[in-house]
Amino acid sequence: MLTAPVDVAALLSPLVVTQQHWRGTLAMTVLTVGVFATGGLYRARRHVSILDELPSLCGRLLATASVVAIIAALRHESPAYLVGFIRGVAMAAVLVIIGRLVTREIATLARRRRWVEHNAIIIGAGATAVELARLLRRYPRYGLRFVGHVDSSASTDALPVPTIGTLDQLPQLVRLAECDVLIIAEPQCSEPALMEILRHPVVAGCDLWAVPRLWGSRSHGDHIGAIPIVRVGDTTLSGPRWALKRASDVVFSVVALLVLSPILLLCAILAFLDGGRGVFFRQERIGRHGRPFDIIKFRTMRPLDEHESQTNWSIAHDRRVSPIGRFLRRTSLDELPQLWNILRGDMSVVGPRPERPYFVQKFSAEYPSYAMRHRVPVGLTGLAQVSGLRGDTPISDRARFDNYYIENWSLWLDAKVLLRTVAEVFRGGGR
Repeated sequence: MLTAPVDVAALLSPLVVTQQHWRGTLAMTVLTVGVFATGGLYRARRHVSILDELPSLCGRLLATASVVAIIAALRHESPAYLVGFIRGVAMAAVLVIIGRLVTREIATLARRRRWVEHNAIIIGAGATAVELARLLRRYPRYGLRFVGHVDSSASTDALPVPTIGTLDQLPQLVRLAECDVLIIAEPQCSEPALMEILRHPVVAGCDLWAVPRLWGSRSHGDHIGAIPIVRVGDTTLSGPRWALKRASDVVFSVVALLVLSPILLLCAILAFLDGGRGVFFRQERIGRHGRPFDIIKFRTMRPLDEHESQTNWSIAHDRRVSPIGRFLRRTSLDELPQLWNILRGDMSVVGPRPERPYFVQKFSAEYPSYAMRHRVPVGLTGLAQVSGLRGDTPISDRARFDNYYIENWSLWLDAKVLLRTVAEVFRGGGR
């Protein structure tokens, strides 16, 4: 919490001396903070050391300073201006390093005095887990208070140390112990069973660390004592990441509705000519956290009744679909009204495709990972769809792609899915 404000103050410090280079100083500050953030220099670490950070810190400072200095040289031909700007950048860089040294000392002191401490549960009770627990008890500088071991119930009797509960009880234990951190250390359970527990909403709120299976090899992560640990990314979209995704959805939907309004009007006219009044088709779908909502599409066919609408898996080869309806479906133009669903917050631009309640219940019972898709809002398009998983394709494969998307989300991943979606539309790869 201290590091980012101290960095910003240090980078803006040349403005105290002179405001002649204020544009370059502001540009340097924004660029450096962004590069630091993408490089992981604002992530929490268990082993805190300025010496570990120094090579990355200096390299990124040099890179950002070079970029801004080159731009300043192109805009200002005066050597005196450039020299003054470089002098200010050098002063800011030195203050950033000093600020990092101070904040790291404060963090270490706060941990050693146990002013800052987070409850930690170790998942596993083998030799590595026991050694981790010993290190956490002996060295408070890691900022973790060991609560206990948790492992699978099948092997509890054979474990070398007592546990505070079984893996199935982990959500309750996290709540009771007010646990903030989970460390996975070779638990006696299968990976699918472990992932199912870790996706539980209560458990997913914890910081998750893991000891690499081949931890005797070189590790580029963090470490506790001589045991390497790596941070596992969030299994849900929440906090700033969720705010960023929602903001991008709102911007995209507003721009798309404005730009595509002529196409929307043309599609509405075609749907009216094809089937008369009622150009829009509304159908109940399941969204984030299992909440139902009405999805909006252009009508391409009229079902016999509500039961057929809810339980008919595919109408790709239904003869009742007219040539106009088939064109709208093949080009995915019938999906465009869902931009309103996105603007309302029912959906996202990219995410797992929404499904009807009947099939959500059916697939959730048949495939354990299917219900996990609803950790995020459903999407207009998705990674599974652009990967060829549309129509009559394996549901297990779809769920696997959707969960991969959730656990590896980034704005760039959304951009890649959108670009591949545009390519699919132009190829006429719809249903």
